[in-house]
Amino acid sequence: MFGYDIGIDLGTATVLVYIKGKGVVLTEPSVVAFDRDTNKIRAIGEDARLMIGRTPGNIVAVRPLRHGVISDYTVTEKMLKHFVGKAIGKHTFGRQLRVSICVPSGVTEVEKRAVEDAAYTIGAKTVAIIEEPIAAAIGAGIDITKPCGNMVVDIGGGTTDIAVISLGGTVVSASIKVAGDDFDEAISRYLRKNKNIVIGERTAEDIKLKIGSAYRRPESISLNVKGRGAASGLPKTIAVTSEETEEALREPTSQIVDAIQRVFEKTPPELAADIANSGIVLTGGGCQLWGLEELIEEKTGIRTLTADNPRVCVAIGTGQYVEVIERMR
Repeated sequence: MFGYDIGIDLGTATVLVYIKGKGVVLTEPSVVAFDRDTNKIRAIGEDARLMIGRTPGNIVAVRPLRHGVISDYTVTEKMLKHFVGKAIGKHTFGRQLRVSICVPSGVTEVEKRAVEDAAYTIGAKTVAIIEEPIAAAIGAGIDITKPCGNMVVDIGGGTTDIAVISLGGTVVSASIKVAGDDFDEAISRYLRKNKNIVIGERTAEDIKLKIGSAYRRPESISLNVKGRGAASGLPKTIAVTSEETEEALREPTSQIVDAIQRVFEKTPPELAADIANSGIVLTGGGCQLWGLEELIEEKTGIRTLTADNPRVCVAIGTGQYVEVIERMR
């Protein structure tokens, strides 16, 4: 008997922990702040995120995952241990854990092994590695066990995973390293080039969440943004409009649409017909960008809808995966 069934969405931007019977119990940014002089960790999660761009030289706030894969194994291990301990309580660590953990669909066997090893170090007795689109589909409430085609587009922080799923498996998939973080970078680049202002990561994310647009809004909205003048180096405040964010985000959103179209080209005709009836389902935090549904629908001609609670779909699906597979068997 296992003490806990845990599903972990190990995302580039956010880590979510799901516990069977309790739901998603932890949502924290995947950021770790450590002191370079002593090599000790100073903060993990939200506390570390608040330090980004605001620390002295010896303290560095880093993301140990890049584009959905582990870039710093030791830091990821410590971060996982911290989050799982916070989610289940330190005193219950002795109990057996059955861990399901998700990875982008394009990862190599070596990268999968690194994730698996990290899960064993936190005390897992069994580890299941699941592809993100499968987890996203389960979490979105799609019955993946039927012989029927469903398309899921999971837009996270570091990767966008697109998959056509039928009979519990992936038929066609693609994973591109364009997602929420690239939206932030595109906004920063645009403002530097066109408005002569330098902004930080957190400000770019703020613009994306408040006025970011993938499609023309019925009414323009604007936001006052503070940064540093690129030429003068002095503090500067400017107004940014939703039309400007649409222009800034055109390149990354077009890359996502192109990837969806490429997956359709490889999809068997019968499954493509199923998707034309059921529509494309969007999941992941990155899909909450305003107008993304409309943009994909316009370019593909297929009804597009966003799952309920898209941010937690992958975590819920990861936690429920073992039960779904057992039902299939």
